Amino acid sequence: MNDDAEVAFFLDEGVPRSVGRLLDEEGFRVIFFDQAAAKGTPDPVVCDIAMMNDAVLVALDGDMRQIARGAGVSKTRFKKLSLLKLSCLEPKAVQRVKDNLPFLRLQLSLGRQRGDVRRLFVEIGDSWIRINQSSH
Repeated sequence: MNDDAEVAFFLDEGVPRSVGRLLDEEGFRVIFFDQAAAKGTPDPVVCDIAMMNDAVLVALDGDMRQIARGAGVSKTRFKKLSLLKLSCLEPKAVQRVKDNLPFLRLQLSLGRQRGDVRRLFVEIGDSWIRINQSSH
Protein backbone atom coordinates (compact mmCIF):
# COMPACT_ATOMS: atom_id res chain seq x y z
CA MET A 1 0.00 0.00 0.00
CA ASN A 2 1.24 3.48 -0.82
CA ASP A 3 1.89 5.39 2.43
CA ASP A 4 1.21 8.65 0.58
CA ALA A 5 -2.42 7.57 0.12
CA GLU A 6 -2.78 7.89 3.90
CA VAL A 7 -2.15 11.63 3.63
CA ALA A 8 -4.91 13.92 2.46
CA PHE A 9 -4.50 17.45 1.14
CA PHE A 10 -7.41 19.91 1.16
CA LEU A 11 -6.99 22.68 -1.42
CA ASP A 12 -8.20 26.12 -0.38
CA GLU A 13 -10.33 28.10 -2.80
CA GLY A 14 -7.49 30.06 -4.43
CA VAL A 15 -5.13 27.14 -5.03
CA PRO A 16 -4.80 26.14 -8.69
CA ARG A 17 -6.41 22.78 -9.50
CA SER A 18 -3.12 21.81 -11.15
CA VAL A 19 -1.57 21.57 -7.67
CA GLY A 20 -4.30 19.11 -6.65
CA ARG A 21 -3.89 17.10 -9.82
CA LEU A 22 -0.14 16.86 -9.20
CA LEU A 23 -0.65 15.65 -5.61
CA ASP A 24 -3.25 13.14 -6.82
CA GLU A 25 -0.92 11.85 -9.55
CA GLU A 26 1.79 11.47 -6.89
CA GLY A 27 -0.47 9.16 -4.87
CA PHE A 28 -1.87 11.50 -2.24
CA ARG A 29 -5.57 11.82 -1.43
CA VAL A 30 -6.81 15.22 -2.58
CA ILE A 31 -9.96 17.07 -1.58
CA PHE A 32 -10.72 19.96 -3.91
CA PHE A 33 -12.38 23.01 -2.37
CA ASP A 34 -15.59 22.68 -4.37
CA GLN A 35 -16.03 19.10 -3.09
CA ALA A 36 -16.25 20.22 0.53
CA ALA A 37 -17.13 23.92 0.78
CA ALA A 38 -19.09 26.69 -0.88
CA LYS A 39 -17.42 29.60 -2.65
CA GLY A 40 -16.55 32.32 -0.15
CA THR A 41 -16.48 30.03 2.89
CA PRO A 42 -14.71 31.93 5.73
CA ASP A 43 -11.11 30.90 6.44
CA PRO A 44 -11.80 29.56 9.97
CA VAL A 45 -14.45 27.21 8.53
CA VAL A 46 -12.02 26.12 5.80
CA CYS A 47 -9.49 25.27 8.54
CA ASP A 48 -12.14 23.30 10.42
CA ILE A 49 -12.98 21.33 7.26
CA ALA A 50 -9.29 20.48 6.75
CA MET A 51 -8.96 19.28 10.35
CA MET A 52 -12.22 17.27 10.22
CA ASN A 53 -10.83 15.46 7.16
CA ASP A 54 -7.41 14.99 8.80
CA ALA A 55 -6.01 16.82 5.78
CA VAL A 56 -3.09 19.15 5.25
CA LEU A 57 -4.57 22.47 4.14
CA VAL A 58 -2.95 23.85 0.96
CA ALA A 59 -3.35 27.62 0.71
CA LEU A 60 -2.13 30.65 -1.20
CA ASP A 61 -4.07 32.93 1.14
CA GLY A 62 -1.80 34.89 3.51
CA ASP A 63 -4.52 34.83 6.17
CA MET A 64 -4.03 31.08 6.58
CA ARG A 65 -0.48 31.69 7.78
CA GLN A 66 -1.86 33.99 10.48
CA ILE A 67 -4.36 31.33 11.56
CA ALA A 68 -1.66 28.65 11.73
CA ARG A 69 0.91 30.98 13.35
CA GLY A 70 2.64 29.45 16.30
CA ALA A 71 2.96 26.09 14.55
CA GLY A 72 1.31 24.18 17.37
CA VAL A 73 2.76 26.22 20.22
CA SER A 74 -0.35 28.27 20.91
CA LYS A 75 -3.43 26.72 22.46
CA THR A 76 -5.79 27.89 19.78
CA ARG A 77 -8.70 26.26 18.02
CA PHE A 78 -6.38 25.40 15.13
CA LYS A 79 -3.46 23.86 17.01
CA LYS A 80 -3.86 20.61 15.03
CA LEU A 81 -4.04 22.33 11.64
CA SER A 82 -1.36 21.23 9.19
CA LEU A 83 -0.63 23.73 6.44
CA LEU A 84 1.18 23.78 3.12
CA LYS A 85 1.38 27.52 2.49
CA LEU A 86 2.28 28.54 -1.06
CA SER A 87 4.03 31.90 -0.82
CA CYS A 88 5.02 31.89 -4.45
CA LEU A 89 3.42 33.40 -7.50
CA GLU A 90 0.30 31.43 -8.47
CA PRO A 91 1.63 30.44 -11.93
CA LYS A 92 4.69 28.88 -10.22
CA ALA A 93 2.71 26.98 -7.57
CA VAL A 94 2.50 23.57 -9.24
CA GLN A 95 6.18 23.60 -10.25
CA ARG A 96 7.31 24.70 -6.77
CA VAL A 97 5.25 21.92 -5.15
CA LYS A 98 6.66 19.42 -7.66
CA ASP A 99 10.22 20.60 -6.97
CA ASN A 100 9.73 20.16 -3.22
CA LEU A 101 7.79 16.87 -3.16
CA PRO A 102 10.78 14.79 -2.00
CA PHE A 103 11.28 17.12 0.94
CA LEU A 104 7.56 17.13 1.77
CA ARG A 105 7.40 13.33 1.59
CA LEU A 106 10.38 13.08 3.93
CA GLN A 107 8.73 15.30 6.54
CA LEU A 108 5.47 13.36 6.35
CA SER A 109 7.36 10.07 6.62
CA LEU A 110 9.30 11.25 9.68
CA GLY A 111 6.03 12.14 11.37
CA ARG A 112 4.62 8.67 10.66
CA GLN A 113 7.79 7.00 11.98
CA ARG A 114 7.52 8.92 15.23
CA GLY A 115 3.87 7.90 15.43
CA ASP A 116 2.59 11.45 15.85
CA VAL A 117 1.14 11.57 12.32
CA ARG A 118 1.90 15.27 11.82
CA ARG A 119 1.35 18.87 12.78
CA LEU A 120 3.10 20.20 9.75
CA PHE A 121 3.70 23.75 8.62
CA VAL A 122 5.50 24.03 5.28
CA GLU A 123 5.84 27.29 3.41
CA ILE A 124 7.14 27.31 -0.15
CA GLY A 125 8.31 30.55 -1.72
CA ASP A 126 9.63 31.35 -5.19
CA SER A 127 13.15 30.22 -4.27
CA TRP A 128 12.96 28.87 -0.70
CA ILE A 129 11.13 26.44 1.59
CA ARG A 130 10.55 26.65 5.34
CA ILE A 131 9.25 23.91 7.62
CA ASN A 132 8.13 23.52 11.20
CA GLN A 133 6.78 20.21 12.45
CA SER A 134 5.53 19.38 15.92
CA SER A 135 3.56 16.58 17.48
CA HIS A 136 0.06 16.93 18.92
